[in-house]
Amino acid sequence: MSAKNINAIARGWVSGLLGMLVTACRPVAILNAMIPKRQMEILPDIPFGDLPRQKLDIYRPRLLSGKSLPVVVFFYGGSWDSGSKNDYLFVAEALTAQGYLTVIADYRLYPEVKFPQLMQDPALALQWVKKHIANYHGDPQRLFMMGHSAGAHLAVMLSLNEEYLAAVGLKPDAIVGTIGLAGAYDFLPLTSSRLKSIFAPADQEWISQPINFVNGHHPPLLLLTGTADRTVWPRNSINLAHAVEAKGGQVQLITYQGYDHVDMIAKLARPLRGDQRLLQDVVNWLRLRGG
Repeated sequence: MSAKNINAIARGWVSGLLGMLVTACRPVAILNAMIPKRQMEILPDIPFGDLPRQKLDIYRPRLLSGKSLPVVVFFYGGSWDSGSKNDYLFVAEALTAQGYLTVIADYRLYPEVKFPQLMQDPALALQWVKKHIANYHGDPQRLFMMGHSAGAHLAVMLSLNEEYLAAVGLKPDAIVGTIGLAGAYDFLPLTSSRLKSIFAPADQEWISQPINFVNGHHPPLLLLTGTADRTVWPRNSINLAHAVEAKGGQVQLITYQGYDHVDMIAKLARPLRGDQRLLQDVVNWLRLRGG
């Protein structure tokens, strides 16, 4: 069997593991075991609140230059009802290898909380990072958010609806910009009983949609989507980009031909990084904004 065939089989196997991660948030210990850790330092389970899921992990390059590093706070997906920060070592590795201090936070999930209470922990995590990250060689003035799927919904909502940051004493300019990977921003009507339970009551469903809070004055957005995504349809990103443009805001939309929902996070994993477009687009956008 040729090396090319072996690589194709291996990538398909790892992609399958990532599919389980994104759809059911099962641990991907095998994938993360393949991630090189020598070049990064991991500071796990730092509390940003008193509750069990109010903890975050900090990842930073092991060889620090003495200069403060730009910071990316990442929120994972999982349909608002599943997920763990421990599964996303591969995201941290991708970003720290590019010189970013990376924070991955847990947050309370449905049914423990419903929307809008779902927004509380991401806001608290961001508040903690803004206040304390300088103690970990991070630069609080170069703070970005990034999320995938449901996590992109949370990150972009924090960027667009100012009330959630205001509740923890932060202003919109607390962050330099936000990156959404295959995010849910415009998904009414709610078609499943589970979504209706998460985002009830019905007469307030509109407040769950980030697109309804575009005002043109929020931090810049980078919205990434794949044409083959049938979990969170590309129209979510396309519609939001058009809405931001119509209000005179700053947004960049990138669509990846043939990428599905899993690809939009899996392409950050080193074993699947033969196609580096997504990671490179993220890094280029961050660096243009001082990251």
